[in-house]
Amino acid sequence: MPACFYFRHHLQKLQFCDILKVEVNTNHTFMIPVAVAAGTVNAAAGTASFMQNIDWTRPTWDLFIVLFFVIAAFLYGLSLGRDRIIVILVSIYMSLAIVEHAPIVNNAGFQHMINNAVGQFFVFQISAFLLLFVILFFVITRSALLKTIASSDTPGPWWQVLLYSILHVGLLVSVILSYIPRESLDGVLAPLTLRIFTTDFAQNVWIIGPAVAMFIFKGGAGQKKKRQYIEEEP
Repeated sequence: MPACFYFRHHLQKLQFCDILKVEVNTNHTFMIPVAVAAGTVNAAAGTASFMQNIDWTRPTWDLFIVLFFVIAAFLYGLSLGRDRIIVILVSIYMSLAIVEHAPIVNNAGFQHMINNAVGQFFVFQISAFLLLFVILFFVITRSALLKTIASSDTPGPWWQVLLYSILHVGLLVSVILSYIPRESLDGVLAPLTLRIFTTDFAQNVWIIGPAVAMFIFKGGAGQKKKRQYIEEEP
């Protein structure tokens, strides 16, 4: 019997079935969840709608984020190579840890002083984070610590470079937006942008994702040590 696919739909509004029933020649019936497919379609539709609603003649924060993501991830990131992006990720994690957990930053008197000086504490948090990130990146790239993190002469496979590029730009944008009060973002950024970068689930993905990728794929330093270990074996 040829494979048959059954979809229930309404004439006024297309709706996906919770289950897609598939019948095959072996007379076995498989129940395939369609929730993932429906979610993918909805996400694609939301992205298409988001891109269509952008007024390219009037720069907005959404347009700036889109352009920054594309330029940093696909152009600048690919030119850096895998291992330098790993150094960027390590610098981001270290800067985030300092800004979030340094005792002086969490001191009420210090926060009051900053509020009087700059008006809003999150401005100081973003500035301190970016300054620390730049300083730590240059310090790591010019120190012996680089050899333990990555191997600067190893560009890495293109798909790993692309993956790390997307992860490090997404992490950077998510961290910066996390310091801005949510009420200040509502009405300024599109709902899709907020869902991608500011929800609890999205922030967990952006923070945990790069660490998981570095653990699984490692960098040039780990691969170099592995090759040296193999060569030293009798």
